[in-house]
Amino acid sequence: MFKDFRKFIYSNIHIEDLQFVDFSQVTQTSADTIRKSLDDSQFIISWLTTPTFIEDGTIEPISLMTHAECYELVNTPEWTPEDLM
Repeated sequence: MFKDFRKFIYSNIHIEDLQFVDFSQVTQTSADTIRKSLDDSQFIISWLTTPTFIEDGTIEPISLMTHAECYELVNTPEWTPEDLM
């Protein structure tokens, strides 16, 4: 089944908050399937319905993004090695 990734909300979050992510509420399935920044200081998750850990303030996202904005972020030197850009 095709997923329309343009409908998801994306967020980059501080790596220290990874322990508070309930993976049953996001599209990633575990800590092994998240995208991390090259310096391992941030990670990205996505969802269709806002997770409770975001709603209740357990995790405060660095930013909320559309698919296009997330694509721009991960195509920066902080997220993608220069030789792959």
